[in-house]
Amino acid sequence: MKKKTTSQARSVAPILLSFSGMDGSGKSTQIEQLCDDLANSGFTVKRVEFWNNVVAFSSLRADFSRRVLQSDGEVGRPDKPANRNDKNARKWYLIAGRHVLYLFDAMKLRRVVNTMLTGDTDIIIFDRYIYDQLATLPLENSFTNAYANFILQFVPKPHISFLIDAVPEVARARKPEYPLDFMHRYRKAYLRLSTIAGLTVIPPLNIEEAHRAILREIEPRLQRPLTGNDFASVVPA
Repeated sequence: MKKKTTSQARSVAPILLSFSGMDGSGKSTQIEQLCDDLANSGFTVKRVEFWNNVVAFSSLRADFSRRVLQSDGEVGRPDKPANRNDKNARKWYLIAGRHVLYLFDAMKLRRVVNTMLTGDTDIIIFDRYIYDQLATLPLENSFTNAYANFILQFVPKPHISFLIDAVPEVARARKPEYPLDFMHRYRKAYLRLSTIAGLTVIPPLNIEEAHRAILREIEPRLQRPLTGNDFASVVPA
């Protein structure tokens, strides 16, 4: 089947996708598989890591977590658990500080996305988005809820924003980093946010089922139905 040409790809604006979810939800696996599918079918895909490419003052924030919050900053593995202490820290002054920092993140995100949308990439995939920042806040608080709605109105909205849901016990087994009670609160915050921000929730599924569910959501954004993992001749709309 004939692949799309470069001129076809440049005739339409890029599709913007984002993936959010708890640590250990399988988010990175889904992003990698989708990127491979698209690249193998001739699409130009840009993957953007929110922490490395968007977050304001990322080095200072990481240093604060290590020095002040005593977080080891490692990625937990089943054979080597980590002791993270950052977004699970809930002191009032830390939450207040996040409100300020996330506003800077939102401003930078707006600039980054607007620049990318004028480029020559077919599909832009964000590994985390502003949603993952907001999920660390007490969204049940009326002030924070209003703040979150303001941020959501301010930043560009992806064409599809995926929330990869996961059972906390399963997610923690994959990435043992945070206490289980926090993981349960974190999941509730994500699900609450999904109703506020209109996220597309992919329920806890195995890798193949989740991938198929993601493809079904992407299909309406493309010019013809997909067959399995076949993206050939598909042009973003």
